[in-house]
Amino acid sequence: MIEIVIAARRKNLGGGLEVGRVLPFAQRRMVGPFVFLDHMGPADFAPGEGVDVRPHPHIGLATVTYLFDGELLHHDSLGTVQPILPGEVNWMTAGRGIVHSERTRPETRARARTMDGIQAWVALPAEMEETAPAFAHSENLPTFAEGGISGTLIAGHFFGLKAGAVLSPLFYVHLEMGPGSRLTLPDEHRERAAYVARGTIDADHTPIPAGQMAVFAPGPARIDAGDHPARVMLLGGEPLGPRHLWWNFVSSRPERIAQAKADWQAGRMPLPPSDSGEFIPLPPEPSQPSPTDPV
Repeated sequence: MIEIVIAARRKNLGGGLEVGRVLPFAQRRMVGPFVFLDHMGPADFAPGEGVDVRPHPHIGLATVTYLFDGELLHHDSLGTVQPILPGEVNWMTAGRGIVHSERTRPETRARARTMDGIQAWVALPAEMEETAPAFAHSENLPTFAEGGISGTLIAGHFFGLKAGAVLSPLFYVHLEMGPGSRLTLPDEHRERAAYVARGTIDADHTPIPAGQMAVFAPGPARIDAGDHPARVMLLGGEPLGPRHLWWNFVSSRPERIAQAKADWQAGRMPLPPSDSGEFIPLPPEPSQPSPTDPV
């Protein structure tokens, strides 16, 4: 039932943000169209501290930001300024190119708080990689409850529910599993995975603790919460084919990555009007293959 188990690796992105990086992984680059998964936190901030991820570019993907706790303020080059709170989703389609930042608002920075959430990147179908950039914020996400489990559908199709205007078949679900609860995963999607954000689950008699993701092989798949509650993110969908990933750029074509590098280096990608005082420079070319340390 389990194809591979991936443990998150700790990465410090600067700007007050440390993450657990799950995807991409050397032995498993993608799950369905999901090419990137970061667990942001949980992190405690003292008064005066906050997140300051400076403006940076993206192409060829959609970023999906979802919080369990805390708050972030999104700025982008379309002119969007949008705070995100727990249970909401920011879906930013980069398409042919967008620049954004993530900050802590001054009024939020003034008090002690915790932040905990997930940022995923969904690769776009090849024919949609050059689509116009767009941003959507959703607050009223579909929910369901079954056998001690409460679920929120963040995007795609799951259990007959639908959320978001996704561009390829996928599902992305937040589960809160009560003690003794269990869930059989639908087999409508070719690739499926479960990331444990809190607690421990059992999958195919294998314990999967917090900070690890089980990627399931085709066929029956079930997860059990055991004697304690667990928080789980389910994700997957139809594979899109190989993707090139360099810094914050994703594309089916390496020459498009090269063009994006040149555009950012030359200042041809505009900064957010509401956050244009600084930006993250293009990183140096590595001596090894493409870096997998995006911002």
